[in-house]
Amino acid sequence: MNKKQKTKAQKIAAFEGWLSIFINIILFILKYTAGILTHSVSIIADAWHTLSDSFTSIVVLVSIKMSGQPADQEHPFGHGRVELIASIMIGTILGMVGFNFLFESISKLMDHQPASFNKIAIIVFIISTILKEIIASFSIWAGKKYQLNILKADGWHHRSDAIASFVILIAIILGRNFWWIDGVFGILVSLLILFAAYEIVKEGAQPLMGEKPDLKLITKIKEIAFATAGNQIDLHHIHMHRYGAHIELTFHIKLTKNLSLENAHSIANEIEDNLRKQLNIEATIHVEPKLYN
Repeated sequence: MNKKQKTKAQKIAAFEGWLSIFINIILFILKYTAGILTHSVSIIADAWHTLSDSFTSIVVLVSIKMSGQPADQEHPFGHGRVELIASIMIGTILGMVGFNFLFESISKLMDHQPASFNKIAIIVFIISTILKEIIASFSIWAGKKYQLNILKADGWHHRSDAIASFVILIAIILGRNFWWIDGVFGILVSLLILFAAYEIVKEGAQPLMGEKPDLKLITKIKEIAFATAGNQIDLHHIHMHRYGAHIELTFHIKLTKNLSLENAHSIANEIEDNLRKQLNIEATIHVEPKLYN
C-alpha cells in the first residue's frame, strides 16, 4: 500500500467510524423510544447495548489516528500494529457479546420465555437489521479492500447486531407456534458470533506473534528476484514482519563466490528496490557465496 492508498484507507476508516457512531445513536433513540412506548425492559436494555457499540467505533477512530503516525525513534517501523491490537480488542468484545447472547438464549429455553413484541418493536427491529447490515457490509468490504483488520472486525460486530435483530424478527413471526424458537435461534447465532470473534482475534494476533509468508507472496518475491538477478541465485530463509500495512522482509540469496563485493551489493540493492516498487515491501537481503557454481 503506497502513501496515497494509505491516506485514502485512513479516510475510509474514519468515515466508517463516524458513520457507525451516527447510526448507533439513531438506533438508540428509536429503540429507547419504542421501549418507553411499549413498556418493554428488554427493548430499553437493547437500546443501551446499541449505544455501547459506539465504543468499538471510537476504538476504530483512535487506532486509525495512532497507526497513521509516522515512524519515530521509539517505533522505527511505524505504528501500524496499533490497528492489529485494536482489532483484537474488538474481537474480544465481540466474543463477550457472543457469550452473553448464549447465556441469555439458554436462560430463555430454561424459563420457557417466548418472544412477544408489538408492531412498533417489529418496525424498529426491521430498521435496525437493515441499517446494521448496511454498515457491516461497508466495513467488511473496506477492510478487505484496504487490508484493515480493524474495519473487518468492526464490520462483524455490526453484523452480529444485524443477525440478532433478524433472529428476533423470525422469533416474533414463529414464536406463536414454537415458543422455543427464540432460544434455539439465539444459541445458533451466538455460536456464529463466537466463531467470528475467534477468526478476528486470530487474524489480528498472527502478525503480532510472527507469521510465515504465504505461498503466493513467496512466489512473487522469487519472481521479482529472479527477474532482477537471474534464475541462478538461490533464495531462501524468508522471514516477514508485518506492522499494519507496512511489511519488513528479510531473506538470504546465494551468488557466485567469484562475484565482487560491489557487484553482490548492487544486485541485492536492485532486488530490494524492485520489491519496494512492485510489492511495497521493505526488504533486507543477506548475501551468501555459492560453494559450487
